[in-house]
Amino acid sequence: MAERLEGKVVVITGAGRGQGAAEARLFARAGARVVVTDVREDEGRAVAEELGDQGLYVRHDVSDPASWATVVKEAVHAFGTVSALVNNAALWRTAHVERQRLDEFEALLRVNLLGPFLGIQAVAPVLRAGGGGSIVNISSTAGLVGIPGHAAYGSTKFGLRGLTRSAALDLAGDRIRVNSVHPGAIDTPMVAEAVAGRDWSHVPLGRIGRPEEVGELVLFLCSDASSYITGTEFTVDGGMTAA
Repeated sequence: MAERLEGKVVVITGAGRGQGAAEARLFARAGARVVVTDVREDEGRAVAEELGDQGLYVRHDVSDPASWATVVKEAVHAFGTVSALVNNAALWRTAHVERQRLDEFEALLRVNLLGPFLGIQAVAPVLRAGGGGSIVNISSTAGLVGIPGHAAYGSTKFGLRGLTRSAALDLAGDRIRVNSVHPGAIDTPMVAEAVAGRDWSHVPLGRIGRPEEVGELVLFLCSDASSYITGTEFTVDGGMTAA
């Protein structure tokens, strides 16, 4: 475990809390240097400080191309390169399709889909120069099946699934792998209020997931152990979409 990401530099967006923070900690323990990006400055800095010399915080609006350029510049300046990108930052809003506000739909599109698109464009040249690398897009089970109240959010996550597959083909010749991970209900601050006290007996494994259980899969996809895997979707949902 301690050497699975030795020598790698990984950018993780939305890593100030929840799933992204769990991934940052896991990656650092596995030997990686981690660029923690988030719009939440206090939380992002705190996670990076936890990682010591292996961590770097960069304030980051994933919907802004200039902000992406800054992330790449700071990563290369601090650590010399970028080996992998985890597009983890996301917004989650729910509403009946007829009551979904346009401004909320557009906000979800900008963070959940435009953000990863811009990230791929920003990081691909550095990965190419280094001989290849890995990009992991965090989608959702809402990007695999329809869910009531998720017309906007699900649209972005289905879109991210398509972006992943197409980008994987575009970048395969440069030895850049692109895969998507589709978590179900995971116990993070983003969904804490919505899932508080919920009965999980409808989940085949009988419980909500932990951020680290997603993180371990993402770590594998960023490591050389997954060197022959690209354009593929991985579900982490306790069996919910198995039927």
